[in-house]
Amino acid sequence: MTQYIFVTRKLPENLLDPLRSIGVVDMWEQDSPCPRSVLLEKAKKADALLTMLSDRVDEELLQKAKNLKIVANLAVGYDNIDLEASKKYGVTVSNTPDVLTDTTADLTFALLMAAARRLVEAADYVKEGKWTGWSPFLLAGNDIHHKTIGIVGMGKIGEAVARRAKGFDMEILYHNRSKKPEVEKELGAKYCTFDELLEKADFVVNLTPLTNETKNLFDEEAFKKMKTSAIFVNAGRGASVDENALYNALKTGEIAGCGLDVFKEEPIDSNHPLLSLKQVVALPHIGSASRETRIKMIELCVENIQRVLTGEKPKTAVV
Repeated sequence: MTQYIFVTRKLPENLLDPLRSIGVVDMWEQDSPCPRSVLLEKAKKADALLTMLSDRVDEELLQKAKNLKIVANLAVGYDNIDLEASKKYGVTVSNTPDVLTDTTADLTFALLMAAARRLVEAADYVKEGKWTGWSPFLLAGNDIHHKTIGIVGMGKIGEAVARRAKGFDMEILYHNRSKKPEVEKELGAKYCTFDELLEKADFVVNLTPLTNETKNLFDEEAFKKMKTSAIFVNAGRGASVDENALYNALKTGEIAGCGLDVFKEEPIDSNHPLLSLKQVVALPHIGSASRETRIKMIELCVENIQRVLTGEKPKTAVV
């Protein structure tokens, strides 16, 4: 019997060719998210789904997907997928770790730099015709070199960000579920409590996955503990941040600025209060969005689907 593979976003045809040797490939032919109704209908007959973070794979979908063997998520995260329900129905879930580590670290550090040196604000200043002369403190931002960075979530991306920070002669603090002796030895990083990190860091960088423990981790109390000169960067998960508390902290001067690549609701509403603040650098969740890395991510998803549909174990299984 021919196997059916549904891809929930328009991807390059040539990257999907390996799947055509083992089944029929159907694809949502748009760059916009696949409608829920379409996903549910396609899942009913699918042997494999290649999904995005915006696609909710839950009990409702899984109980109707009688043939489904694998959900290959085009992301390192998988909080769009009900893992317990996947186990219940015997569906393998895979993600795309490692291949996006350095690319996401590049973007994270770019956000830090853009927020600290007011790069977006400065670029707009020129484009809007406001640059009429020079003055000593025109669009003056904050130095990055020799400052203290605090990384919350010292996974592989966190380690890669720390290596970039070392190149800027920064002191590196980190908070994680467990200590990382090898990172401490290589980079001189220092483990500290969450509160201690908030109090000492000039740049607080969130790279945690979304769990019950990290939901709204950065709340009103957390922002109050930061320096008034602190820059907050979130390249982890939007739901780790109380966005109202962040807005208030920026508005009242409790912290100096922030760089955000992720939000609680995505896409973020253009009228969201955070977007009204000039000290906010906001990006549309492009952490891993280099051409080279996105190709590697797609290739990994394709390989995982190939493996499972031919009776092998996936390369990067979550469950």
